[in-house]
Amino acid sequence: MALPPQLKSIQHHLRTAQEHEKRDPVVAYYCRLYAMQTGMKLDSKTPECRKFLVKLMDQLETMKKELADNDSITQEVVGNAHIENYALKMFLYADNEDRSGRFHKNMIKSFYTSSLLLDVLSVFGELSEENIQHRKYARWKATYIHNCLKNGENPQAGPAEYEEETYGEYGVEGGEGPSYHSSQPGQPLSPTHSSQPGFGGPDQDPGSMVGPPYPPANYNNIHIPPGAHCPANTPAEIPPPAGDVRLTPEDYTRAQKYCKYAGSALQYEDVGTAVQNLQKALKLLTTGKE
Repeated sequence: MALPPQLKSIQHHLRTAQEHEKRDPVVAYYCRLYAMQTGMKLDSKTPECRKFLVKLMDQLETMKKELADNDSITQEVVGNAHIENYALKMFLYADNEDRSGRFHKNMIKSFYTSSLLLDVLSVFGELSEENIQHRKYARWKATYIHNCLKNGENPQAGPAEYEEETYGEYGVEGGEGPSYHSSQPGQPLSPTHSSQPGFGGPDQDPGSMVGPPYPPANYNNIHIPPGAHCPANTPAEIPPPAGDVRLTPEDYTRAQKYCKYAGSALQYEDVGTAVQNLQKALKLLTTGKE
């Protein structure tokens, strides 16, 4: 069924869902959920839009039944961690390619897809300021590099142009712009493939390029130097709580959330993020403070 023009703004999220149908059904499910929720806000009254959205709801119900034993579907906190980890992995891959001066359609689409997945995170609640910045930067980078290659120009690697043109929107005057590697847990990814010349026709936009937006198969091989992610306080170093620690139901919920995040990170072999989240949970449970 064709997408009504009133719902055009969700077309790339639906395309991302289709691309992940077999590779990662959880990503496909939440992309469609985001598209459905957004579509309802855009236009749920005209017959063509209502018909399209009802069909999308039916598709979501079918997927939900098929994935009924998947914690990422049945537990929002796990689903949140799954989508966020996937989006930031894709962002880090594209960012590393960019900073290494390897400009090609796969990294452009990875930037753009990461921004779409950060949109999708809004189904779980408001985005963090950090993810808002990542989304804006990724979308800008995809468009900037796309236009440079389309016009036969050499893109500027890294965030230099972004700092000059738009970083002021974050209220920072002077100084250096954001360091997207330093703000992320884990080390930059180190893909081994070479840049791909050929990028697509002049009328393409980053979200419509043909081909999967995925990094190479080994993109999860994060190179972590020994001790790079050693937490500030190991369990042995956490001082014993003074007296009995009184934990609230909210404390237990937050601790559980950190453990879920850690479990999801380990699915991606992201030791750094797993350690950081487990450390937060341990500190909360032993001191009652974050």
